[in-house]
Amino acid sequence: MHLRPIQFVDTPIGLEEGSVARLAGGMQWFAAYEVREGTTRRIVPVARFQQELGGSSRAEALHAAITAPRTPWVMGERTLRFDQPQVAAILNVTPDSFSDGGKHIGDPAAAADSGMVMAALGAAVIDLGGESTRPGAAPVWEGDEIARTAPVIERLAKGGALVSIDTRKAAVMEAALAAGAGIVNDVAALLWDDRALEVVARAGCPVILMHSPDPAKGGHGRVGYGNVLTEVFDWLEARVAAVAAAGVPRSHIMVDPGIGFGKSLADNLALINGLAIFHGLGCPIMLGASRKRMIGALSNEAAVDMRLGGSLALALKGAEAGVQLIRVHDVAETVQALHVWRGLRDQALMG
Repeated sequence: MHLRPIQFVDTPIGLEEGSVARLAGGMQWFAAYEVREGTTRRIVPVARFQQELGGSSRAEALHAAITAPRTPWVMGERTLRFDQPQVAAILNVTPDSFSDGGKHIGDPAAAADSGMVMAALGAAVIDLGGESTRPGAAPVWEGDEIARTAPVIERLAKGGALVSIDTRKAAVMEAALAAGAGIVNDVAALLWDDRALEVVARAGCPVILMHSPDPAKGGHGRVGYGNVLTEVFDWLEARVAAVAAAGVPRSHIMVDPGIGFGKSLADNLALINGLAIFHGLGCPIMLGASRKRMIGALSNEAAVDMRLGGSLALALKGAEAGVQLIRVHDVAETVQALHVWRGLRDQALMG
């Protein structure tokens, strides 16, 4: 069984008590679930949850996970809250990333300055990467990846920025955490490097686990999904359970459905339309769709640097689905869009 929150409402004010539920302690309320069991789907209003689903331990557990507030991440003097959508800024120190490759390579001071500007523009997290994960990118030796990222992290951390290290390698994770990073963001969900899970568990740091169909081989293998939404959910559910069993508190785990990693355009669209289902994992959600290939596919093959409009559309779609962290290249524009979205929500909630 899977539950997807649907029928979102502007405000619970004036509605009958118990007719809507709050989504993950955030700014969204919903009035019904789409219930998926095997190949069947049906709609169950929140008001009738107990009558129709109350006898199912699976449904009760999913409902509890979907409606529970997410625990903030406290990392030293920095706290990352999840009661409203926030921005993670992409900062790559690579020669070959698909969007900004080569922009900051070889100049840690300039890279850090760019990250601090992103923080000043409203990014809650600076997501730093030293290895491209685009399809066909060459692997990077961990020593080179550390040399690219650690000096930048040290500068960002001293400047007060909250840094996540975007890496698959345990040695890079260790060096980044020692340099002042607070979060590990692994596109391989701690499956590419045999030591990665041990490093995160020992450090006690929060971690972001992304779905891909072949994380140990780079994440871009293509499979045929029967139902991409529920299959990605099930994979992440199993991975969260495994990481938690290894000693990482569930409250320290964020999930990412992996838009663009081993998925077709139709798969990506289905995942974004169904994002609210992932609240059933009981973890904060990251959405990383900024400037990705799907935008070009839907807009006459627009070049990477001409995908701002599509990126903002996807960011706002994520906010509407209750996504807590939106990973983007265009920080100022996304923060402004979310400020307007937040203003609309505040006005609606005030009646």
